[in-house]
Amino acid sequence: MKVIKKAKPRTNEDNQQLIDNVSAIIKNVRLNGDKALVEYNIRFDQNQRPNLRISRAEIEAAYNLISEQELADMRKAAEHIKAFAEAQKATMRELECFETNPGIYLGHRIIPVDSCCCYVPGGSYPLYSTALMLTIPAKVAGVRRIAACSPSVKESESIDPKTLVAMDIGGADEIYAVGGAQAIAAFTYGTGQIAPVSLVVGPGNQYVTEAKRQCYGKIGIDFVAGPSEVLVMAEEGAGADPRIVAADLLAQAEHDPLAKGILVTTDEALGKAVISSVEKQLAALPTANIASRSWEDYGEVLLADSLCEAIDITNSYAPEHLEVIVNEPKEAVLSLTNYGSLFIGQYTAEVFGDYASGTNHTLPTLKAARYTGGVWAGTFLKVCTHQSMTKQAMLEISSLVSNMARGEGLIAHARAAEIRKEIYGQN
Repeated sequence: MKVIKKAKPRTNEDNQQLIDNVSAIIKNVRLNGDKALVEYNIRFDQNQRPNLRISRAEIEAAYNLISEQELADMRKAAEHIKAFAEAQKATMRELECFETNPGIYLGHRIIPVDSCCCYVPGGSYPLYSTALMLTIPAKVAGVRRIAACSPSVKESESIDPKTLVAMDIGGADEIYAVGGAQAIAAFTYGTGQIAPVSLVVGPGNQYVTEAKRQCYGKIGIDFVAGPSEVLVMAEEGAGADPRIVAADLLAQAEHDPLAKGILVTTDEALGKAVISSVEKQLAALPTANIASRSWEDYGEVLLADSLCEAIDITNSYAPEHLEVIVNEPKEAVLSLTNYGSLFIGQYTAEVFGDYASGTNHTLPTLKAARYTGGVWAGTFLKVCTHQSMTKQAMLEISSLVSNMARGEGLIAHARAAEIRKEIYGQN
């Protein structure tokens, strides 16, 4: 492998100051509840509202603040997201009366969590697409109480109207103007205005991410996510256009100065052409102040000796988004095992998945794709087992269980099996 453009190392070392700050925020919310939330809203967003829940009247007013085209676009994207979420959910089925031995009946139910919080970031951009990506799968899964939250627009008392409308279209039952680590704490432990939930999903800044990490266990989370990533794997002769590859790398770069765009290619000329195209496109990009820092610090172009090596490099990176432009995509895809979401062929832009094709854009980063996929209907579902036995099956398995329990030294376990055999074996 040859490095054409090198990136600065992006370490995941603990930031003790961040950990301590988030811990203090969580503690404050636990002790002071809504008072702490209102104080944080004032400090961080200059939001003075005492009632954190967005009213129905505010939601209706938000519809009047967006264009008909924006509303139509959201509804169309929601239709695609819902259709795919329903199709994914349909692949899961309940299991009844599976017998490991005659008379031992095993099974499982698929049960939605009773409540969730969908955290939608605010910050530099109104990420209303994320509101759709989180609330719709939760609704499809059958979650009874779907809460959503987002920071208010700076120096205002309300969430961005596009985000509010998207939350409503997606099916949120409750919407709150609160963000940051304090929001995660509120939905974990509850306050006077906010009832706690069972699961929190959604991306956020480093404070939100750290709060999710610290609150995990008290609540469930989707995963601990970091800055956005895209990796483009392009094989020589597959017709990859450097302008398109550059545009896709910059689409991730404009998210965050810490975002990472990577090209792994077997074509050195393509790698150099992509670098040149990135520089040209940056000159005309309105978000170049962010994207240029991301590309300069964390952009990477690697030359692989072969497609096999390119695949190995890609699997090692385990990127959030993976674009594949190769001569035999069906064969190559079978060897790709670590990614959040896959985009096959040059026609299939990663940004299509960000917004409207139907797959979810809330995806694992920082190599978490080695052990998890992204948010989907199954994120909100629990697979819970059950069993029943006939008398004869119980008598037959009791000795096996007793032997194993005594082998571990757990005598009360053994007796719980033996006493049944003693009582019912005589009848």
